[in-house]
Amino acid sequence: MGDFFKGLFLMLWRVLADQPDAKAEFLKAFPSAIAPVISCVLTVAPIILIFATLFALTTLLERKGLGRIQNRYGPNRVGPYGIFQPVADGLKMLTKEDIVPRNADKIVHFLAPVVLVIPPLLAFAVIPYGRNLVPIDMDAGVLFFFAVGASTELSIFMAGWSSRNKYSLLGAMRAIAQMISYEIPLILSSVSVIMIAGSLSPVEIVAKQSAYLFGGVLPHWYVLTPWGFAGFIIFLIASLAESNRSPFDIPEAESELIAGHLTEYSGFKYALFFLAEYLGMFAVSGLGVTLFLGGWHAPFEFLDGAPSYVWFFLKLIAVVFLFIWIRGTVPRLRVDQLLNFAWKFMLPMSLLNLVVAAVWHFTGEWSFAGALIVRWLLCAVMIFVPYVTLGRGLSGKKKITNRTYRYAD
Repeated sequence: MGDFFKGLFLMLWRVLADQPDAKAEFLKAFPSAIAPVISCVLTVAPIILIFATLFALTTLLERKGLGRIQNRYGPNRVGPYGIFQPVADGLKMLTKEDIVPRNADKIVHFLAPVVLVIPPLLAFAVIPYGRNLVPIDMDAGVLFFFAVGASTELSIFMAGWSSRNKYSLLGAMRAIAQMISYEIPLILSSVSVIMIAGSLSPVEIVAKQSAYLFGGVLPHWYVLTPWGFAGFIIFLIASLAESNRSPFDIPEAESELIAGHLTEYSGFKYALFFLAEYLGMFAVSGLGVTLFLGGWHAPFEFLDGAPSYVWFFLKLIAVVFLFIWIRGTVPRLRVDQLLNFAWKFMLPMSLLNLVVAAVWHFTGEWSFAGALIVRWLLCAVMIFVPYVTLGRGLSGKKKITNRTYRYAD
């Protein structure tokens, strides 16, 4: 037993020290027949534990942050400064009665929230969290991420249809329309990174951003290029819509839809929907960090000696904080505004960004003096002009005229 715990602590130390093959020595203590199973458990359990803890902390910090933004109190009753509020919320959801409509399809009604939690957990498997912290290094990891994420629409439809409630079904349809509309710009914004990196592997994409420019002062992150900045903004907006976050939280707009596809859910199944929402937000934020923000690389070369996973999670927390900030400050869109924005602005801009990324790639061969500045200006103009044009067309401003009244004779 002493050797077991010694090997376990040695493995944890190697993980924290960014050493490769941290599990190899520990797995030698197990028979070869069960070693793969133990390896899977050692990979999956930390991911679930870390992101479940991050979910609890994020809900607390979000409610406190929104309270500060909106000039009101956040959670401050349960425990010192309200830090035990997530525990109280979890106990409440576990002990609340699970009410199922009499005419509901009980099996599908039960499976919908469970199926919704699975895609983000699978998506965590291909994200590189550190130099040697990649659960599964897949050559087509980005494709796998979007493939498993596409199944969330099915679970939303399952929830709305199985409830046998018109409000739930209509809410599910509106949620699916939103998710499909913004999934296209989300994928297209990622394609620009795939084109430049020449790989679908998240590990390879992070490796392409490992260099430092101007003597280590500026990192070679894709977000610091014109096409990368535009792609990151498109990715960020589409991620808000895919995660049902404000100002795109139409599926949970209680004032319009009575909570949409969640209308007939209660208790722990109701909590699973919000768990899936936050896990999805963490997953898509992690992909954004991987594609545009250099992954686990430090922002400056002299800071590259710190543990790599620290930089990844700092960037992840920064993106999640940005999501919370937007929720507290930006009002909700109407459904027509939401769909018009997706099809009339986001989709053309994401397609145009692919062209700009191609121009950036082929102009990389320029070697004359000031070539980098010319490339920057050319690509920036190619993005800025359509941005202004599409933005003005989307606003659809009409000439204001005096109102005329008609009265009955």
